[in-house]
Amino acid sequence: MSSSSIAYLDDRAVVRVGGADAGTFVQGLITNDIGLLETRPAIFAGLLSPQGKVLFEFLVVKVGDGFLLDVARSAASDLVSRLAMYKLRAKVDVAHLNESHVLVGWPVQEQGFMRLNSGTAVQDARSESLGWRGISADMALPIIGANHYHAHRISLGVPEGGKDYLFGELFPHEAMFDQLNGVSFSKGCYVGQEIVSRMQHRGTARSRFLMVAGSAALPPRGTEVLAGETPIGVMGSSVGGAG
Repeated sequence: MSSSSIAYLDDRAVVRVGGADAGTFVQGLITNDIGLLETRPAIFAGLLSPQGKVLFEFLVVKVGDGFLLDVARSAASDLVSRLAMYKLRAKVDVAHLNESHVLVGWPVQEQGFMRLNSGTAVQDARSESLGWRGISADMALPIIGANHYHAHRISLGVPEGGKDYLFGELFPHEAMFDQLNGVSFSKGCYVGQEIVSRMQHRGTARSRFLMVAGSAALPPRGTEVLAGETPIGVMGSSVGGAG
């Protein structure tokens, strides 16, 4: 293995939102501010239910007149349907890009990002330590298994929807969006914004993700964690003795 590891994430997919109204459309839906893409290559964000629960989380990259959303593959079709539901008369096109692949590499490349032969890769917006994310049709790269990346992610204490929690169950604060640069508290309204703002100002998040370490392999996701006989949490994803 070289000093720079590259993995193909077969559990991720790419959704494109384009069209004349793509900017205002996306801005009115997601937790983060797309205006940040004027000064940085990517942002982390989510799309919430009206009750403020995280339905989808994704990395957003601006490309041409639209945006590419790097999202969990298991949620991609539902995301396309949800966006179509909100489209109404907006001049927006939403598509699942089946031929595009998501790659991840770490440590961070020189200058924070690198250019692929048939795509682009940007620094992960959640944490510099995660490395870079790439969207490309080119699979002719030195690739290792995605489990190496997830071990890296877990070692940094970064949760991921679909692996550490189920979509529709947690508020953004509980999913660490406020700690991972995933929510703007200064932009205008978006779906679920009132609940998120209230939790921020009142400090009412009832749960958080914490690192777990054990001397042996940890139990699977969803296993209740006890202190004596008192439930104190639920296991997320793990690799070996780290979770």
